[in-house]
Amino acid sequence: MAGGNRKTTMAKLERERRLRERRLDKQAKKNAKKYVSPSRLDEPDEKPSDDGDESSSDDPVGSPL
Repeated sequence: MAGGNRKTTMAKLERERRLRERRLDKQAKKNAKKYVSPSRLDEPDEKPSDDGDESSSDDPVGSPL
């Protein structure tokens, strides 16, 4: 009665390892999204603000010669 002594094949071990890695990656993405989302809502968009200062250094027309 040696039927209970079956060994797991290398292919099955490899499948299980990849599955565990995918689950860990998915959980890491979820955690990263969870921590980034609240702070992103508080920050304004990264558009330059218009403070009324017309002499900006990247505006070639704004400075007179």
